[in-house]
Amino acid sequence: MSSQIDKFERLKDRNLEAEEGGGPDRIDRQHAAGRKTARERIDVLVDPGTFVELDKFVVHRSHDFGMENNKFSGDGVITGYGKIDGRLIYVFAQDFTVLGGTMSRANADKIVKIMDLAMKMGAPLIGLNDSGGARIQEGIESLAGYADIFYRNVMSSGVIPQISAILGPCAGGAVYSPALTDFIVMVKETSYMFVTGPDVVKAVTHEDVTKEELGGASTHHAKSGVANLTADNEDHALLMIRELIGYLPSNNLEEAPTVETKDDIHREVANLNGLVPDDPNKPYDMKELIVSIVDDKNFFELQPAFAMNMIIGFARFGGKSVGIIANQPASLAGVLDINSSVKSARFVRFCDAFNIPLVTIVDVPGFLPGTAQEYGGIIRHGAKLLYAYAEATVPKITLITRKAYGGAYDVMSSKHIGGDINYAFPSAEIAVMGAEGAVKIIHREKMNEEQLAQKIEDYREKFANPYKAAELGYIDEIILPSQSRFKIIQALEMTRNKHKTNPLKKHGNIPL
Repeated sequence: MSSQIDKFERLKDRNLEAEEGGGPDRIDRQHAAGRKTARERIDVLVDPGTFVELDKFVVHRSHDFGMENNKFSGDGVITGYGKIDGRLIYVFAQDFTVLGGTMSRANADKIVKIMDLAMKMGAPLIGLNDSGGARIQEGIESLAGYADIFYRNVMSSGVIPQISAILGPCAGGAVYSPALTDFIVMVKETSYMFVTGPDVVKAVTHEDVTKEELGGASTHHAKSGVANLTADNEDHALLMIRELIGYLPSNNLEEAPTVETKDDIHREVANLNGLVPDDPNKPYDMKELIVSIVDDKNFFELQPAFAMNMIIGFARFGGKSVGIIANQPASLAGVLDINSSVKSARFVRFCDAFNIPLVTIVDVPGFLPGTAQEYGGIIRHGAKLLYAYAEATVPKITLITRKAYGGAYDVMSSKHIGGDINYAFPSAEIAVMGAEGAVKIIHREKMNEEQLAQKIEDYREKFANPYKAAELGYIDEIILPSQSRFKIIQALEMTRNKHKTNPLKKHGNIPL
């Protein structure tokens, strides 16, 4: 019996040793840097008492540079599964207290195992990144481990949701696994991502730049668009992930969970009748419309500081998840440009991959003119959004609030590229261009101001309204703004069993 007790005690000691990570001193240093340990992060992320750890006693297999004398149970990454709001998820968390969380062949194998399990079981994968990068002592084996992970990121794409939290350093080749996932969350002032660090940048380009300026959360949130969400601290980041998961299905064969709501589907919003200004050049805040019509006024916006002329995010109507894409007249008049096209195209494709209906709210004067846009490839990038909408087979509901001009009208989930139900407010202007510009092209003869004003008024009367499009069947119904919520819910209910299959092919050739 004593032999059995000794074995139990040994197991207990091994568990405690593994749970200490790199030891008290390194844990203290992690806390002093404003960062939690990997285990503390997992505790915040998953439902209490649900985390099951795998490969707790794995150690690296390196014998070079004295590494055989520098082994820790777990080898710098914690892997396992747990639950968020009662739903299964898989997670790996890099442990910076153990060898800087560096990638070894052994801990890459741990991550690969958890990724394979997530795919087999059809459950989301969440990666908590905090690593010094490749373990240099292992050379090519470390690089091979990264590539094995990248390959699985790609194979999992569109099959299970993949979410990355950057909770410390993430540099070099390590950035490409998060970049291949669906969503990236960063933390202000304590996390950063870049392919080459400030020292290399200075040596090659002679630029002086800090880590925060080069790849901090604010940079990737507002300038590059790499980060989808920015958190004030680690707890905030992990709670954001929990909320995000609630809008998503577990895999591409399921639907997102339905959430109970007491928000009346018939609720009218009277103040919306005065939201859109009579002056077509006057801005208004599209978020006011979105927040007022979704369930419980809860809108989960993504990339709010990047390409602010386009709004994307998740919400619910009647308890069911939708993806919302909307032009923002309060920023660049809601115009389409390179960044807004790419931002929204990727979101449309995510929603389509995971059976999340698309609600598109349109007030777009066209594409942004100028050499910067043309030289930057607005033709190619704008085509990404057009491609994404045309390819999408999920329910597509469109509401035009005011301007829908030119090619931008076509691109924004118009009837012609597969919109299932297309609504318009009475204030909608569906035309090739604005009245003044159109009149100056159509009527090239010289006119005095009174004649010009009359021609513009005539054009507005004929084209700057939704009735011509409605007469042609391009708009299914012209609705009162106050009825927007119920009308969208009606359309979503009607399209719930939509079944559409695109032509059989290996894949299309999206203009990347």
